[in-house]
Amino acid sequence: MPYTDHFRLTDDLITHLDPIVAGLADPFIQSRYTGFLAISSVTVLELAMKSIFCNFAENKHKVLGNFCANYFSRVNGKIGFKIIEEEYTRKFGDKYSTRFTKQLDSLDITELAVRGYSIKSAYGNLITWRNCFAHQGFLPANASYGEVKQGYECGKTIMSCLAGCMVR
Repeated sequence: MPYTDHFRLTDDLITHLDPIVAGLADPFIQSRYTGFLAISSVTVLELAMKSIFCNFAENKHKVLGNFCANYFSRVNGKIGFKIIEEEYTRKFGDKYSTRFTKQLDSLDITELAVRGYSIKSAYGNLITWRNCFAHQGFLPANASYGEVKQGYECGKTIMSCLAGCMVR
């Protein structure tokens, strides 16, 4: 399955939630929807990341693909870009880790200049907000619905960068 197929779940949720959240006057209810979006976003980004690595491994060798599928079945919620960079890509070789780091840094600089925000920061915030909501039941005051959507879009960009780096 292509890694991008996972995005459809959260993309459809956003399409559904956008008009609902725009019409809400109650900040508590809005924070609940925002928290659910954060959970959904990180979940599909994790699934996408696993697909990227497992597809890469399967294309290299069937046994490696099987090993990778088993390894990533135990990974749960550990999808920060530093973990991707330092733990996951390095397992496939330094060239993949170096390639990912360089391309992500370049992408981050470009996005900062063009859009005015860091994709790394937005992605990191999304993961932090998801963890707060999922494990503590609240969303930090600085987490808006729009910022969670932005973090999700940045996560999709990071997964695209990762997929581009994980090629022979």
